[in-house]
Parts: sequence; structure tokens; C-alpha cells
Amino acid sequence: MAEKTLFEKIRDREIPATIVHEDEHCLAFKDIDPKAPTHLLIVPKKLIPRVAEASAEDQAVLGHMLLVAGELARSGGFAEKGFRLVINNGPDGGEAVPHLHIHVLAGRAMTWPPG
Repeated sequence: MAEKTLFEKIRDREIPATIVHEDEHCLAFKDIDPKAPTHLLIVPKKLIPRVAEASAEDQAVLGHMLLVAGELARSGGFAEKGFRLVINNGPDGGEAVPHLHIHVLAGRAMTWPPG
């Protein structure tokens, strides 16, 4: 059996995290190394290694995660001012954990293009 990813360990409460949302499909928590005043991660409970490996059966959870991002932005008070969603895929995309996740960044102006 493969070793659990960091996010599976957080999901299973083996590693502590500041959880801000949880439902049957996903978990959202504060990033421990924030890149903005607000930096949340939304992670599917099901292990999907990266977006390029998602299948048609993952469509509902992927869409759900985007709706959760909007919900977190509204409840966090940063929806109107703006925020950025980031999904990294693979080493050149900046992926650090092989478990699909959405970064929600807010609380400062974002520049373009990103780094």
C-alpha cells in the first residue's frame, strides 16, 4: 500500500490543520506557509493525484471545489475585492504534494503574470 499523502494525513486527522470547511467531498484549511494574508487549500477527500489525472467520474467533485472556493471567499469577506485560485500540476507547474488541491489566495493585490 502506498504511503499517504500529506493531505490524506490531514484529512484523516493524523496531522493537525486549521480546518475552515469540511463536507463529504472536500476539506479546506489554512496553508502553513502562506503566500498571501489569506491562503487556503481546498483538497478533495478522494485522492486525485493531479488535475491531469482526473477522470470523468471526478467532474462533480472538481466543480464542487470551485463552488466551495466561492463560498469561502464570500464568508471570508474577500469575494468583492478579489482573490486568486491556483492549481499546480506536475513539477514544472510547482506541484509540491501529489494530491490535487486548489490554492485560494487573497488579502493583497495579485500581479500578472505569476512567478
